Amino acid sequence: MVRRGKAAVHEPTTARGQRTRQKLLDGAEEIFGEEGFERASIAAITGRAEVALGTFYVYFPNKQAIFSELLIELGRALRRRLAEATRGLDTRLAVEEAGCLAFLEFVQSHKNFYRIVRQAEFVDEALYRSYYQGLAKSYAEGLAAAVEGDEIADLDPETVAYMLMGIFDFIGMRWVLWEGQLPPEKLLQDVFRFIRGGLLRAPGGR
Repeated sequence: MVRRGKAAVHEPTTARGQRTRQKLLDGAEEIFGEEGFERASIAAITGRAEVALGTFYVYFPNKQAIFSELLIELGRALRRRLAEATRGLDTRLAVEEAGCLAFLEFVQSHKNFYRIVRQAEFVDEALYRSYYQGLAKSYAEGLAAAVEGDEIADLDPETVAYMLMGIFDFIGMRWVLWEGQLPPEKLLQDVFRFIRGGLLRAPGGR
């Protein structure tokens, strides 16, 4: 058992248990995205996951617990995807461009991502804040290293992290969520050009 706030969730140790738990999370991602937290039911989640209703309670005590766990898992998956996409890149600007595209591809593959994250503010506000703080923390660490290496302007890393997250979030909403596709290449290049102009050091100093 692992404590998540007031709830305890079961993390299985067998491959079969892990598959069942993942099926429940996948079903929850679809149902919460389609119906919203208030209308979603445990029966709908287990039906979508093709898992017996009673099995749900082996892993999660209630609907809020699986919602919270889903948000945690989405955050972890997104950070893994960003790390994979930027591994080995030798400039901060290359990291920004690869990270932006990786984020957009991630939300394209998780069509209910935006709705689930937005709902989290009202379902579990502390976890909602933790979700963004976790993303910003690792982001700011990379930006701080680039500042120390005189690669980018001497700006507050946490503030810049939230600004860039905001850019990527709204570009994703405008194109991936509303249009169902990645932004046109010309638009992406405009985004990268804007970011380069804001991050680069002025000649001769910070």
